[in-house]
Amino acid sequence: MGIIVQKFGGTSVATPEGREHLVQKVTKAAENASVVVVVSAMGRCPAPYATDTLLGLVPCEGSADARELDAIAACGEIISAVVVTVALRKAGLNAESLTGAQAGIITDDCHGQARILHIDTKRLKNNIEAGKISVVAGFQGVNSKGDVTTLGRGGSDTTAAALGAALGADLVEIYTDVQGVMSADPSIVPEARWQDRMTYTEVIEMANLGAKVVHLQAVEIAMHSRIPLAIRSTFSDEPGTLITDLAGAGAPFAPPKPVTAVATTAGRAQVVVPAHDLGVFSAMAQAGVSVDMINVFPDRAAFIVAMQDLPVVKRVLDELGHEAKIVEGCAKVSIVGEGMRGIPGIMAKLAEALARAGVDILQTSDSHYSISCLVPENELETAARALHAQFGLGGM
Repeated sequence: MGIIVQKFGGTSVATPEGREHLVQKVTKAAENASVVVVVSAMGRCPAPYATDTLLGLVPCEGSADARELDAIAACGEIISAVVVTVALRKAGLNAESLTGAQAGIITDDCHGQARILHIDTKRLKNNIEAGKISVVAGFQGVNSKGDVTTLGRGGSDTTAAALGAALGADLVEIYTDVQGVMSADPSIVPEARWQDRMTYTEVIEMANLGAKVVHLQAVEIAMHSRIPLAIRSTFSDEPGTLITDLAGAGAPFAPPKPVTAVATTAGRAQVVVPAHDLGVFSAMAQAGVSVDMINVFPDRAAFIVAMQDLPVVKRVLDELGHEAKIVEGCAKVSIVGEGMRGIPGIMAKLAEALARAGVDILQTSDSHYSISCLVPENELETAARALHAQFGLGGM
């Protein structure tokens, strides 16, 4: 039999109802494959075992250093692993809970944002051979000194993808409280639809452009390992979204759809500075400010920053003596699609849609797989809906 890794998020493990659905998903998968389960902490703050609740038990400054914070933060997933293991055993399945360390996950020393260096799969493979389901606490590992480390927010997705890669799994399933990946944020574009299939590249691009789809590193690991990644709901039997190399199914020679999604990011400010001193970018980096949508012209340079970084940006500009033009209250709207590369007319259609909707384009940037426009934030919904309609995303 093949191997399937199933990851269940906090809403899936937090309630008896969620755990009942979880048991059903695992039981069904175990009929035809060996299963490894990864779990997140139970619920969200103020739930008693949520990660932020546990972190709130200790001060964020003073004697509680990063090592101690990791030690307590990892407890939420360990609790979930035990609770889920007991639920699986009650359903007649042979299961065993494992911490990240017991599952063989070795990381670097970067507490709070550790990266996985190696996975010793011996214990997991022994369990698979014995017909036992390993229930692994996500979000965590152990460094070379034996200290507990955590992988950053969304790290349980990364745990699942990394275990899938290390075990040579046939599929990694990410179960959450949504049905899959949508063509746009439904709170901004009500016409958004669930996607049956997307490519790794498209989902990575969406994540980079602000869409909260799945943890970025998890998709990167799945892509490098060529393991299909499915985003599904714990609470329904819908197939969800399958993320693979090819978005199309059954038509290998058909051209992919040029645009598959619209991504949005609010709360941005545009900064325009004279181009005589491009040391502004080094100064921003040293101040810890991330800049985006960089355009450099002979007489000026333009970029955008998050609104919360604006006080630091203004201080840096004052120190450099720059008289910058700053436009607050901006947002970024982007179209994403692996099929747009080399296809003429995509930018023309984008500009036409926004002009027809009366949306001002303040700045643009592009890559092989996306085109982004900076627009006034109060026109973001209009822009996103216009682009969604222009590229036929509401009728897939």
